Amino acid sequence: MQIDAEHWLSSARRCPSPHFNERPTGEISLAVIHNISLPPGEFGGPWIDRLFLGTLPASEHPYFASIAGMEVSAHLLIRRDGELVQYVPFDRRAWHAGRSEYQGRSNCNDFSVGIELEGCDDQPFEAIQYAQLAQVLQALWRRYPDASGKLAGHSDIAPGRKSDPGPCFEWSRLHALMPAAAAPEPDKTGCRGE
Repeated sequence: MQIDAEHWLSSARRCPSPHFNERPTGEISLAVIHNISLPPGEFGGPWIDRLFLGTLPASEHPYFASIAGMEVSAHLLIRRDGELVQYVPFDRRAWHAGRSEYQGRSNCNDFSVGIELEGCDDQPFEAIQYAQLAQVLQALWRRYPDASGKLAGHSDIAPGRKSDPGPCFEWSRLHALMPAAAAPEPDKTGCRGE
């Protein structure tokens, strides 16, 4: 898995979002893991793409009325079947983190890459998603060494405001797929009760 000269992942389907801007300093020093499902708890369909493109139809589902028109994006989505979809080149600022702080620094969008996993807080993720995420992170860390090993959940950078990737995301499972020298920290536990 490689990142090309234009900062796109070679193995991802490109779906360019209009919701991005320039990074203030060009820095990339963190990867942030999220989850998303549209409608909530449902998988598949075009709705995540449509949200990040700004074309989500408010009339298609009652929940969509509350989020249609939002200007949000992520750099990358990993679907339940392992498909990779990239919305924003990694060298640009995607609008994924909102109010956030990492190690005393605010505005994480300025220096982070946002990776969405198709899923929700209360359902396990698929094995292929962990495998793809591990490969994506390794490609990111090769291309952007300042980000190497720096990984957080959305809930870590926006505590009390966000809960994703959620208690069913198995940090230890991701950790086991990473080379020892690049294993993400901190290692977190998986779904409650497991």
